[in-house]
Amino acid sequence: MKSTSYYPVIMTQDVRQTADFYVRHLSFEALFVSDWYMHLQSTENEHVTLAVLDYRHETVPERHRAPVQGLLLNFEVEDPDRLYTQMREAGLPILKPICDEDFGQRHFITADPNGVMIDIIKPIPPSAEFAAAYDAKALPT
Repeated sequence: MKSTSYYPVIMTQDVRQTADFYVRHLSFEALFVSDWYMHLQSTENEHVTLAVLDYRHETVPERHRAPVQGLLLNFEVEDPDRLYTQMREAGLPILKPICDEDFGQRHFITADPNGVMIDIIKPIPPSAEFAAAYDAKALPT
């Protein structure tokens, strides 16, 4: 199988509010807008996309029509400290304060209006203990 694209779809009750969150706080723009679905693309990287879908829409199999839960989205960025400051100033929930992890990340976790956790990450060199678990091409420089 050759994939041509991949993006998460957040199923929500409030499509506009959810999309607005990603536009306002994570530099997305809407490429398709309807009352039941919005397709978003990063203004900084055209390959970073996500969609927002009204979970009650007929395209969702009836048995699975429920709002999102238990989802964590990772966004790798160049400057997590800047975003951390901006998101705190905007009053977003900070579920995990910014920190460096021995496994090779500087990150913090916030959440969107649906409770979807958003992990803002910058890869950093891991400790020697964790470096051994990485394939050499996956190690940050």
